[in-house]
Amino acid sequence: MGYSKRQFVTAAFEELGLADYAHDLDAGDLQAAVRRLDSMLAEWNGRGIRLGYPLVSDPENTLLDTETGVPDSANEAIILNLSIRLAPSYGRVVMPDTQQSARQAYKVILSRAVQIPEMQFPSSLPKGQGHKDWRSTDNRFFPTPSDPVDAGSDAELDFN
Repeated sequence: MGYSKRQFVTAAFEELGLADYAHDLDAGDLQAAVRRLDSMLAEWNGRGIRLGYPLVSDPENTLLDTETGVPDSANEAIILNLSIRLAPSYGRVVMPDTQQSARQAYKVILSRAVQIPEMQFPSSLPKGQGHKDWRSTDNRFFPTPSDPVDAGSDAELDFN
């Protein structure tokens, strides 16, 4: 069980110094902030950072109390980066420590999302003297590399 969207938004407001006890957040503020949260994580999803966040197709239908299911290692990055995105709307200046922490937390989730591509030998590279292939005697070069089409781990290709 991870954070809900409301918990992310509330924590981002607390980072800005706009906590509930000091500043009255109305429903409009929370709804605008959750739309910013949805758009930020949709952008991250487009960059290949797939955290399991439930993206919505219509921003007007997003619910504040929806469980997100993101891993715990991404919570800090989401909170800090959301607070940076919300700050100009509320006339706040983000502290340099917050910016640095947000950058470091983003790099952590970015490093967890990266997938190192496999290398294939080019077809012009000879297999070498030590390679004794008992199945074929005339093929002294590596096979032509295949060109896989990558659509992401959670996407499907449509050839229509």
